[in-house]
Amino acid sequence: MSSPIEPELAVPFTVVEPSDQTVPLVFNAPHAGAVYPQSFVDGARLDPLALRRSEDAYVDALFAGMGALGAPMLVARFPRAYLDVNREPYELDPRMFDGRLPPYANTRSLRVAGGLGTIPRIVGDGQEIYPGKLPVAEAMRRIEWLYKPYHRALRQIVMRTQRRFGSVLLVDCHSMPSSSVTRDENSRADIVIGDRFGTSCAAATSDRVAQSFERLGYRVARNRPYAGGFITEHYGEPAAGRHALQVEINRSLYMDERTMQRTEGFARLASDITEVFSLIAETAGADLTERRLAAE
Repeated sequence: MSSPIEPELAVPFTVVEPSDQTVPLVFNAPHAGAVYPQSFVDGARLDPLALRRSEDAYVDALFAGMGALGAPMLVARFPRAYLDVNREPYELDPRMFDGRLPPYANTRSLRVAGGLGTIPRIVGDGQEIYPGKLPVAEAMRRIEWLYKPYHRALRQIVMRTQRRFGSVLLVDCHSMPSSSVTRDENSRADIVIGDRFGTSCAAATSDRVAQSFERLGYRVARNRPYAGGFITEHYGEPAAGRHALQVEINRSLYMDERTMQRTEGFARLASDITEVFSLIAETAGADLTERRLAAE
């Protein structure tokens, strides 16, 4: 196997555990990582601020109140621009690499075509990350040392929660640039709830989350433009008692998208997120178990 990952990422992710898990909820922030290996920064054609354009900045802090609700949270420390765990493990663009990719690599997905595979070619605003090709061995190294351990940890937390409570709701936490939603102020979404068009989560739970945000004054969209990525699709099996929901938050609500600095809206939004999922936690156990039994 190739040498281990960079020393900055010796701890590639953190698991924020409550003193006692009291609710069947698990939170995950796969794109909040802000630890950029120096070798990655030095080898990129972009400056450090530009590299952050794909980052779901501060999302882990927005959801920091989940521990007090009795729910664990997994947070990536590595940046999405370096490796994206919300993809298949080998969703790779052959044009990026010097050498032959393994035959099981998915080289033709829409995400690969768009430059946003497991090893991204571009950052969020479309700028190319690398000045040249990467060795195939570098992609395999990142997948072995970062991607696979991350998903092992996430799977363990999800399955542990389901064993304890009978059912589990995984909430995948993301942010979206304001430019990714309509510029029409009358229809701009503050929050996008994604449940893979009803296939990854019980509709009643998706409805409850959306309605809870709406009652607090947020404009909520469902599944457009974000229906949920690999994590939502892969971990969401409602018939088996495992539900997964993606929550996308408009970055303009809490940060300056140009400077990547928090704004005054951050505190209110963090408080509202805690309020929403406090309400969800109150009914999640009975709601999810009831939905599972109904599907059997």
